Amino acid sequence: MIEHPHGFWQDLYPPGTIQPEAGGWGKVYPGTLPDGRQVALPVRVLPGDGQAAVASLIVNQASFVVEEALVAAMADAARPFAPEVVVGVPTLGLSLAAGVARALGHARMVALGTSRKFWYDEALSEPMNSITSPEQMKRVYLDPRMLPLFEGRRVALVDDVASSGRTLGAVLRLLARAGITPQVAAFAMLQGEGWRATLAASPFPTLRVVGAMATPRLARGPDGRWRAMEGGQ
Repeated sequence: MIEHPHGFWQDLYPPGTIQPEAGGWGKVYPGTLPDGRQVALPVRVLPGDGQAAVASLIVNQASFVVEEALVAAMADAARPFAPEVVVGVPTLGLSLAAGVARALGHARMVALGTSRKFWYDEALSEPMNSITSPEQMKRVYLDPRMLPLFEGRRVALVDDVASSGRTLGAVLRLLARAGITPQVAAFAMLQGEGWRATLAASPFPTLRVVGAMATPRLARGPDGRWRAMEGGQ
């Protein structure tokens, strides 16, 4: 189906187009939208012994058609929570947050940042890394000038992928530090279940988390094909 690495995330396929072979998956795993349409995701082997993998989504390499479909599904999932402010998580969550805010009828969104501006307050920051960049520790910041936008308003957090939950945990600690309570976190993809433990240990353990797609962690079988990992971690 996909002949070149740049061919992933470019098309929306009819429901059921991408099917397993011999009960497992090779280089492609389907992400399934709420309406059943599928996105072809590459299987990425995780660092370690080569026996675990994830279905990968890199939003800024996706076609606009795929990105727009993800944004529409995320906005639909967040809408019942009546968010009045959308917060975008850098880097790959920012374009999605802008799209979700527009779809919800907002005039703007609030972008978090990883570049410290001279007027920022270090107290409004948290250390952050992710499953795709585990050795790259950085800080996520909230511009203090944005604080008045949150007063008395319902908040939705938007990012691309929830996997280990490291980024989610850092952002929730930052929001708690700023006195902001989010009502929902919307993701383009929920990748496995590892993020749940991080959420449970966060300042907002009951936060509702929604996603346009959900994929399991994958384990390599004896035949070399990939299957959903037991427990999904």
